[in-house]
Parts: sequence; C-alpha cells; structure tokens
Amino acid sequence: MEWLDVSTENCPVQRSLDLVGEKWTLLILRDAASGVRRFDDFRRHIGVSEAVLSDRLRKLTAAGILATVAYREPGSRSRNAYRLTRKGWDLWPVLVALRQWGETYAPDPEGPVLDMRHTGCGAPVRVVVECAEEHDALTPRQVTARPGPGARRRE
Repeated sequence: MEWLDVSTENCPVQRSLDLVGEKWTLLILRDAASGVRRFDDFRRHIGVSEAVLSDRLRKLTAAGILATVAYREPGSRSRNAYRLTRKGWDLWPVLVALRQWGETYAPDPEGPVLDMRHTGCGAPVRVVVECAEEHDALTPRQVTARPGPGARRRE
C-alpha cells in the first residue's frame, strides 16, 4: 500500500492538530512552558481575548494537557492557575522545533527572542530526529516510512 492509498482519517498528525493546532493554543503552551500560570498573565502576554483564552484553556484542561491548581490571593476569590501535565510537557520538543524553524526561516532581524542553552555545558539546544538504536541524527532521506498496523485503505 502506498501513502496515497492510506486513509488519513486516523492520522496522528491530524488528531494532534485537532487538540493543539490552533495558533492561540500553541502560544498558551509556549507561555505555560515558560512559567506563565494565571489567566490574566496569559491574556496580557499573548494578547488574546478573554473568550478565546477561556475556550482554549478549557479544551487543554479537558484533554489533560493542562491541569488547574486553585489559588487565592488575600481578599480575592479563589481562582485557577494552569500547569502543564506530563502530557503537556511532552509537547515541549514540538515548541522547541517550531522555535528552531522560525529562527531559521522567519528570523527577527535583532536576533532570537530566547537563547536556549543546555544548562550542563552551555551549548545551544536544538531538536533532531534520531535513530532509537544508534542515537544518530537523521535526515529525511535516511528514514523509511511505511504504512503501519493502523493504516486503513482509502476509500
């Protein structure tokens, strides 16, 4: 079976995009990974409307990507802070890859907004695809992709 013969109805990329493929969602995840926790901080930093932010936070929480943690400032009502779950943190390499791509193909003339470096040695951080056996970085030409057991014939 060739790729064009495979149905995309159960494609994991499509399912992932259904959860996190909206611009505001990815920006919320970027900020959550950078330590933003509170609704008003997300709204101010990203510049998203309250309605859109509420909707995206609700969807991310329902999907188990964010978890809510109640907090209360003195004299105020109880509110929710948002924290990435393990499932949410597993999206971090995707965010780093998007940053890496953006710095290469849509750079800011003044330079990167974030300088991400390995804490241990100070080297720049980058995302690569590697072989699970040999741990070598791979190019697309070094990878063979075939339909897997979940592939369905396109009708």
